[in-house]
Amino acid sequence: MKFLADMGISLRTVSWLRNCGYDVLHLRDEGLQKLPDHEILIKARIEERILLTIDLDFAQLLAVSGDSLPSVILFRLGNENYDVINERLTQVLSECQDELEAGSIISVSNETFRVRRLPI
Repeated sequence: MKFLADMGISLRTVSWLRNCGYDVLHLRDEGLQKLPDHEILIKARIEERILLTIDLDFAQLLAVSGDSLPSVILFRLGNENYDVINERLTQVLSECQDELEAGSIISVSNETFRVRRLPI
């Protein structure tokens, strides 16, 4: 699996994923901090990356588009510290690999996560 981290995702989470052996790119890596949301989705789709974000706009954009990719992991946590995100991400990756590869939006909260298959 390959990932694209949005601006709200800590560089520490990116480093942690890289240390776990994943191919991960943060928007900062390519100077794309101000890239519009729809272009971020296009980049993720073209590069076959799963988007990591805390921004609700991406789920909305995907729903309206009718696209089946890219997958999005949307963190909706009370505490968005990188340790909390890493812990929740570990669980999602271990339980939702098929859904992520097929195209899904996974909304992650403190105790649960919800999977919505794409297109919506």
